[in-house]
Amino acid sequence: MSSPEEQMEWKKQTLVKEFIIVGFLVVPPLRPLLFLVFLLVYLATSCANLLITVAVFVDPHLQSPMYFFLQNLSFLDILCISVTYPKLLAILLNKSKSISFIGCLTQLYFFLSFTSTEFYLLAAMAYDRYVAICHPLRYAILMNKRSCLSLAALSWMPGFLDTLPPTVLGSQLSFCGSNAINHFFCDITALMKISCSDTSRVELVIFIEGMFAGLIPFSVTIASYIYIISVILKIRSVEGRFKAFSTCASHLIVVTVFYSTVICMYVRPASALSLNQDQLLAVLYTAFIPLFNPLIYSLRNKDMKEALKKHLGRKVKPVSK
Repeated sequence: MSSPEEQMEWKKQTLVKEFIIVGFLVVPPLRPLLFLVFLLVYLATSCANLLITVAVFVDPHLQSPMYFFLQNLSFLDILCISVTYPKLLAILLNKSKSISFIGCLTQLYFFLSFTSTEFYLLAAMAYDRYVAICHPLRYAILMNKRSCLSLAALSWMPGFLDTLPPTVLGSQLSFCGSNAINHFFCDITALMKISCSDTSRVELVIFIEGMFAGLIPFSVTIASYIYIISVILKIRSVEGRFKAFSTCASHLIVVTVFYSTVICMYVRPASALSLNQDQLLAVLYTAFIPLFNPLIYSLRNKDMKEALKKHLGRKVKPVSK
C-alpha cells in the first residue's frame, strides 16, 4: 500500500491534462505586431516552398534527381513550419495558450520527426551532388528513378521511426507542479524543465538518437564533399572550378546552419539548457531556414526561374554570374 503522501502526489500528477504555452510572453499591445510578423513569415515560407513543390511536379524540365530532392525538401519545410506556427498564431490571436496533453505529444513527435528527416534528406542531396560531380558519365545510371525513390524513402522512414523513443519517454514524464511551457511549442527540452521526475533517461535517449540521426547523415555529407572538393581542385579551368563549386556552395551553407542550430538545441546536457536561447534557435530552424531554403537552392537557379516564369506568367530576371 502506498502512503497518503504518495497517493496525493500521484493524484497531482494525473491532474495535468493540458499545458500552457507561455513562450514569447509580451505585453498585450505587442500581440498584434507579433501576430502579423509570424503570419507573414508563415505565409512567405509556405508559399515559397509550395511554389517549388508544384513547379517541380508540373514542369518536365525539372524532372531530374536534384529537383526531385529539392521538392522533397520544400515539402518537408512546409510540414515543419505548419506543425508549430498555426498554434503560435492562434495563441497570439485569441490569447488561448492551452494545449492538450495528447496535442502536445503529437506536436512534439512530428516536430522531432521532421527535424530528423531533414538530416537524412540533406545527406541524400549531398550524395546526389557527389555523383553528379565525381561520376558525371554514370550519373543517369546511378541516380535513376528507382535510386531516387529509395533515397527519399530512406530519408523519410528513419526520420519517423527514430523519434518514437524520445516521444514515448516524454509521455511518461511526471508533471506535478507547474504545467507552463516556457516555449512557443511543445519541445522536449521545455517539457523536461517542468517535469518533476528523473529526466536522465530521456536525456540519454535524445543524445543517442541525435548522434545517430545526426552523425551518420553528417558523415555521409562530409565524405561526399571531401570527394567533391578533391575532384573540383583537379579541374584545370578556373571557370570550370567555380561553376562546379557554385552548385554545392548553397547546399553547404544550409547544411552548416541547419546542423549547428539543431546541435545547439539538442546535443548538450540539460544543465546547459537556456530556454530563451532555445526559442531563438527554434525560430531560426522552424521559420527562417525553411524560408531561405527555396531562395538559396532554387530561386537563384536558372531552370527554376524559367519554370516559375512559365507557370506563373511573371518575368523573373536571371542572376548575373
